[in-house]
Amino acid sequence: MAKASNKINIYIESGQKRTFAGALDWPGWCRSGADESSALQALLDYGQRYARVLRAKEFAFQAPKNLSAFNVIERMKGDATTDFGAPSLAPSVDAKPVNAADLQRFQAILKACWRFFDAKTRAASGQELRKGPRGGGRELDGVLQHLLGSDAGYLGGLGSKVKLDESAKSSEELKRVRKSILQALTASAHGQVAERGPRGGIRWKPRYFVRRVAWHVLDHAWEIEDRIVK
Repeated sequence: MAKASNKINIYIESGQKRTFAGALDWPGWCRSGADESSALQALLDYGQRYARVLRAKEFAFQAPKNLSAFNVIERMKGDATTDFGAPSLAPSVDAKPVNAADLQRFQAILKACWRFFDAKTRAASGQELRKGPRGGGRELDGVLQHLLGSDAGYLGGLGSKVKLDESAKSSEELKRVRKSILQALTASAHGQVAERGPRGGIRWKPRYFVRRVAWHVLDHAWEIEDRIVK
């Protein structure tokens, strides 16, 4: 649960080329930079944008005004995925069990992230997206297909599978995959998912699963928002 303190607990994941700073209690609020200081500044800069995602009063999220609000409690050495551009490691807090209240909160945060993404895709429909290095210059449907493919891969982290229907509309596939995400998260939180797969691979913990899914959907929601030519 989120702390009552004014301090926001942060973890740092540092690769050779890129560093991520993430808020431990707020899945999806995670940004990167060339080093720790720039990653923390990026996280601060996106605080207000994250607040607009969690508009419901139930979250009681307040964006910090300066870096002094951050309390870095864990630093991890990143890997190739970190440098590629995705937070790859689970902070130690993610090993904690997920109780009923945690699960409900995580589900609500994911749904808020999805609503925000859907609003941005509606706003971008029929609009020109600015070309550039961010997002690889994908068109809107390309972003949707990328997100679908990544979500299907993330489900594998919990030992779940979903086969994408290439003939279906992206919007309908998103609904179906999101349902699978919530089902897999619930099963994992209830201890119904083995810690290791049939080949011995370690499966994701539910907290990290939520952290990764929320980060990815918001990363692309904000990408779409920034790339709309006004």
